Amino acid sequence: MYRENYITSLRMELVAMVEKYLTPVAREYGYSDVPLESTIKWRPMVLILGNYSSGKSTLINEFLGADIQAIGQAPTDDSFTIITHDATVPDTDPVHVTEERDGKFLLHDPEYPFEILKKHGQRFASHFRMKKINSPFLKNLALIDTPGMLDSITERDRGYNYQDVIGDLAQLADLVLVLFDPHKAGTVREAHTSLRETISTRTFEDRVLFVLNRIDECASLSDLLQVYGTLCWNLSQITGRKDIPAIHLTYSTRAAKLPEGGPVGDQIFLYYLENQRKKLRTAVLEAPRYRLDNLATFVETHAERLDHLLEALVCYRKQLRKHNLKYGLIGVLTAAAAAAALIFAAPGMGIPFTPADPMGLFAGAGIAVLLFLFWISVPMRFMKSIFHRGRLKKLDNLISLETQTRRDVWQAIRGLVYKYLQKTQGRFSLNHVRHQYAAVHRLYSEGSLEIRKALNELSTIKPENDILPLHGLPDAAGPQSDSNGFDAEPAADVPGTRGDRAREDRQNRTESGPSPRLTFL
Repeated sequence: MYRENYITSLRMELVAMVEKYLTPVAREYGYSDVPLESTIKWRPMVLILGNYSSGKSTLINEFLGADIQAIGQAPTDDSFTIITHDATVPDTDPVHVTEERDGKFLLHDPEYPFEILKKHGQRFASHFRMKKINSPFLKNLALIDTPGMLDSITERDRGYNYQDVIGDLAQLADLVLVLFDPHKAGTVREAHTSLRETISTRTFEDRVLFVLNRIDECASLSDLLQVYGTLCWNLSQITGRKDIPAIHLTYSTRAAKLPEGGPVGDQIFLYYLENQRKKLRTAVLEAPRYRLDNLATFVETHAERLDHLLEALVCYRKQLRKHNLKYGLIGVLTAAAAAAALIFAAPGMGIPFTPADPMGLFAGAGIAVLLFLFWISVPMRFMKSIFHRGRLKKLDNLISLETQTRRDVWQAIRGLVYKYLQKTQGRFSLNHVRHQYAAVHRLYSEGSLEIRKALNELSTIKPENDILPLHGLPDAAGPQSDSNGFDAEPAADVPGTRGDRAREDRQNRTESGPSPRLTFL
């Protein structure tokens, strides 16, 4: 349980870190419409994509050990289905659907991280649902089944933007499986768009696993090699990569029409590919470990972007203050000089004031004040508008862009800086932004190092057996364990002082094993 306790504690602290330091800034400046932690506080998720009839539902049923999802050669399900664990039903009971929820419930329940999907409209909500299953496989993760990708249908025909939905789900998921079958090895149009444009821009390359499913439908090893080569070629063209991505090979023993004793004859190659099925299953079950790496990357990425955003705002406000001081001083000197000139010229104009006369001094001061008020109301306001427009035109000069990394990050938030400055016209508190910038910059520079040190410490903790037995051939079974790094139920929200509560929970686990030491909170 040492490793499990460590992972759980570290996850809670990372979520608390995001909620305390990043979400307030992200919401204030329009970086995110929803709390950032809402997308990471739920359990690890595995997104399953693929062409229609590529065997997505069949593979899910194989993982779960029961016929949960409808299967068929033609498209059988046009819904996005979240499949998660129901801890209220004993795992000893036959695996079955214990509860179903519709899309409206999922999109509005704060327990789940799907609030960002509201923007896709009612048509999408009607094709979005959740199933709770009492399968031990789901104890520490959730699966997302998706509609099959097609050639003949357009995104407009679906009633929602399919690629946008896939992109948002890929951003939420810790692992993405892209399935192909021997009959359509990467030729579907939507698969090309998803891989080439959507997934590549919304998630990291190491989170995507390519899977050649239904290999039991290959009549011989020669057929499999031909299909494998075709898929490798298609993927190299679709992804634009010079190297060939790794492809996992699998099939469902529940759906395969094999002799009772196992594969024989020309299909004996299936027997020697059981290690491939084990490897894929292990990769899916390791989603909790991927979640920690993804959380660390999540914190680093958003902290870096918000750091650049606030840095630009601080720079703008400093330049504006310098501009105002400069032209304010000019206004004071101009008003004083004009008032003095009027007082000295007053006797020649028949006005009984002299510079030595107290009334003359009083009148001069009044004239100077009036002139200064006029200055700040008209000329200075005009000069400020010129300054503002000039800074918007030369927005890239607000921060240093000496490295490609900084240029890439700046491009990600440049539009937000422009929109915020345009909306506020530069009227915001420098002290407030400075305070936020100091906190976020410290998180970006110091907190990220602490997170990586904690992950390095985790790598030294020996992992426990976390592979559930495969369904199928007798010798395919592995050691059974229900410990994959996360509690069965999502951690409860930590109200109030998140850092203190996280440390208390961590301290309570000390007897069970080591825990991370993030002093940043």
